[in-house]
Amino acid sequence: MIYFAVSIFVLTLVLVIWQPRGLSIGWSALGGATIALLLRVVTLRDVVEVTQIVWDATLTFVSLIIISTILDKLGFFEWAALKMAHAAKGNGRRVFLYVTVLGALVAAFFANDGAALILTPIVLEKVRLLKFNARNMLPFIMASGFIADTTSLPLVVSNLVNIVSADYFHVGFLAYAIHMVVPDVFSFVASVGMLILFFWRTIPRDYNPGNLNPPSEAIVHQGLFKASWVILAILLVGYISTQLLHIPVSLVAGIIAIVFLWAGTRTQVISPWRVLREAPWAIVFFSIGMYVVVYGLRDAGLTHVLSRVIKDSSNSGMYTATLVMGYLAALLSSIMNNMPTVMIDALAIHGSQTVGTIQQALVYANVIGCDLGPKITPIGSLATLLWLHVLGKRGLTVKWGQYFRTGIVLTVPVLFVTLSGLYLWMQFIG
Repeated sequence: MIYFAVSIFVLTLVLVIWQPRGLSIGWSALGGATIALLLRVVTLRDVVEVTQIVWDATLTFVSLIIISTILDKLGFFEWAALKMAHAAKGNGRRVFLYVTVLGALVAAFFANDGAALILTPIVLEKVRLLKFNARNMLPFIMASGFIADTTSLPLVVSNLVNIVSADYFHVGFLAYAIHMVVPDVFSFVASVGMLILFFWRTIPRDYNPGNLNPPSEAIVHQGLFKASWVILAILLVGYISTQLLHIPVSLVAGIIAIVFLWAGTRTQVISPWRVLREAPWAIVFFSIGMYVVVYGLRDAGLTHVLSRVIKDSSNSGMYTATLVMGYLAALLSSIMNNMPTVMIDALAIHGSQTVGTIQQALVYANVIGCDLGPKITPIGSLATLLWLHVLGKRGLTVKWGQYFRTGIVLTVPVLFVTLSGLYLWMQFIG
């Protein structure tokens, strides 16, 4: 049975990453789940259990992508990018810092995939308008992809990985934010520091802001632009209310997505059916199918091995447990993608029978490892694959060897700083 489980998992993962002939990741995952059911690696009960775990996370993610797509059509993100480019007043290193700040904000509120999908082409367009050469463009391109994942920690909605883990361990929106906002600050500072250190010589010292349009020209509809700030404020309040009212995050995100769809249609900013058609519905099938396949690994006993490693590390204290869990999650994410990794690790943490503060540290360290670890390799996260796809469509190719050399140098120290920040913060808040 274990050979069937491992073989199905590897085959499914290869198809998800390779996507032969444009095969959807949703169909690949569903195919793997179907084979697992037919071979009795998993049961229908496992399918029901998986669906209960991932439905909220998946629908929240789809809603956020719809919201961010409409804001993009409105010119919201381009306005923000132009605003920061003008605010830097021709200082190349300052505008590089501003780009990372913008990336962190978009990742925090609109998910890392939204940042990779929407912000990358905007940044690319702006650096081209500033007439940067290929060498000077590279730091901005790499930063927009790197920061999308490394700063996707602070809120439950910042990363699909976060939502899945929070739902599995029943962590509320506020409780999650209280524990992870500070580690996200550690991650942001460390990320920016490593990016500047790595690309210091290639970041241009200055540029001519006169090549850029005024930010106001990016806005397609002024009325909807102003209303969007109010709607987004309501969205944030709604997020906070989910824990207090015990309602799913996807309900709040879904309602706001519908409001944006209605407002965008009324103002003729978008075609609603086109936005809905382009929404990542494949993620729904991917989440259910991939996690059913992962459950096959659990039932085959492989997560028991991870549980032993986690249990042994927790016996050495919280700091050791935090570092081991974080780097273990990062390693697995870089090899086999962070989506299956977060669930495998969640099952292993549950099986380790740790409790209290130690278990909390393990849960958050797992999220950090699954958010940051994927930056080591190009296959680590869907956000990175999306980022590479966006660059490819615009005639830019980042070779896998070049990405790995950059990714491992940047990620390993940033991960250490972030995990240490989590430990220090949890010691402070108790």
